[in-house]
Amino acid sequence: MLILNSFDEFKDIFRSGKKWIRCKEAIENISNIKENRYHSIGDSLVYMFKTENHKNEVDFQGHRRYMDIHYYVEGREVLEISKKNDLDIKSSYSDENDTEYFYGAGEIINLTAGNLIIIENDEAFRFKGAENLKKVVLKVTIEDNYFLNK
Repeated sequence: MLILNSFDEFKDIFRSGKKWIRCKEAIENISNIKENRYHSIGDSLVYMFKTENHKNEVDFQGHRRYMDIHYYVEGREVLEISKKNDLDIKSSYSDENDTEYFYGAGEIINLTAGNLIIIENDEAFRFKGAENLKKVVLKVTIEDNYFLNK
């Protein structure tokens, strides 16, 4: 997991690479898309401008082919995040929707307007609550090397 304080910080760190350029394009395009509906840029990224508050979820969700990036435009949200290896499997991985479910406990993360979080594919998360939420949710392919420090 990587938490950034602003979209500008994201742009400074991830200046190059096709997938990162597409992430920037998606975030900058939110005023031109319908809310709560996925859109795509190329074959490596789908994104949504989400304005619905999540309910408290029981299960952690994880992905293998895509990582999640959430950029908070307004409001706040609480996530619980853990390494998949530290959780117990509830439902096996489904290749059809790139999702697997877990149970257990993780670290509570409070996110507010301006924050951006990158959730890697070896992690799982669940929503614990939100208020006045407006965020961009991006699902980005994990192909290629995606962190500068790895």
